[in-house]
Amino acid sequence: MINKIVHTVADALADIHDGATVMIGGFGGAGQPAELIDGLIAQGAKDLVIVNNNAGNGETGLAALLKNGQVRKIICSFPRQADSHIFDGLYRAGKIELELVPQGNLAERIRAAGAGIGAFFSPTGYGTDLANGRETREINGRMYVLEYPIHADFALIKAEAGDRWGNLTYRKTARNFGPIMASAAKITIASVHDIVELGSIDPETVITPGLYIKRVVQVARVATGPAGFKA
Repeated sequence: MINKIVHTVADALADIHDGATVMIGGFGGAGQPAELIDGLIAQGAKDLVIVNNNAGNGETGLAALLKNGQVRKIICSFPRQADSHIFDGLYRAGKIELELVPQGNLAERIRAAGAGIGAFFSPTGYGTDLANGRETREINGRMYVLEYPIHADFALIKAEAGDRWGNLTYRKTARNFGPIMASAAKITIASVHDIVELGSIDPETVITPGLYIKRVVQVARVATGPAGFKA
């Protein structure tokens, strides 16, 4: 019987090794698998390469992972924000590497990895420092820069609900990078708020098929904000 449900976050993350490339879903706090990030901090893997949309906010979640000294390099689109002081300090001190990737290119490089695409040309970045040393090509009168897929050893994503086969649904914009990251990693670990019976998710509403998911772990729903909004 296929059953991808694991009972604890620690069990789900136990085999993440030093030096691994780890994709972490989320757009800011939306869709960020906070419990999995906290579990990775407790697990202690170091020298990690992290792929995320940004470089952490405040001192929780991804920022806490950086502060704990576990990240060697980050690949992201928005490393600097008003509350990105953890990353700023590490970068200025030469303690972390940065690969800056425009957001559309970041999403497409991840998607390309999952789709088995060897490389693609994008106009974004042409004529800027991001294109220095890169292959360029004129196509139909427009200049493009060659981009390569981003593959990962692990992906940590957050979904709304999942079944024991790993089929997932998401909550609105919390979906963001989750589906493409799930397809681009060797091992994808999903946290869910609800574990449902097999067959109870309408196949038409499955966003990430269980084919891409290795482990599912249930986490409590946490209310946030003065209105009691549930993430």
